[in-house]
Amino acid sequence: MHNQQIEKIYNENYPIVYKYLCCITHNSDIAEELTQETFYKMIKNIDNFRENCKLSSWLCEIAKNLWFDELRKRRRKNSKVEIVEVVNESLTRCEDIEENLIHKEEVSIAYNRINQLDNETKRVMFLRINAEMSFKEIGQVLGRSENWARVTFYRGKKKVKECD
Repeated sequence: MHNQQIEKIYNENYPIVYKYLCCITHNSDIAEELTQETFYKMIKNIDNFRENCKLSSWLCEIAKNLWFDELRKRRRKNSKVEIVEVVNESLTRCEDIEENLIHKEEVSIAYNRINQLDNETKRVMFLRINAEMSFKEIGQVLGRSENWARVTFYRGKKKVKECD
């Protein structure tokens, strides 16, 4: 594979992989590091790529496996990564304590409701909300259409609102 081809693949897929990793890691620094490692693995293992799936889907699969490897390493070191820590970090940036508590409760309720949805809808919701991916990007990552991602998101949003 030529450097120009690698560069083109990198430029086209970097945002998708990075946003996907931001969504599942909830940490931009870890996401950046794992994104770089994902493309390194892609270069090493390009011969294993099956052209019957999208390259972006294959890259996200590599990224997910790297994240799972990272979690296993952290567990061995007794330093678990929990979503509660991430939410708390973001909430401590809020200046007003009352606003912080209200926001924390709203976020917690929303995440609990989203977690009760089916897995596909849950993935679409998290990719849209946490990774701020477009419906087109979500469709690419999940191997579906842009329209499917849009419809799935809005149906999930409707179900979450129905709980009010």
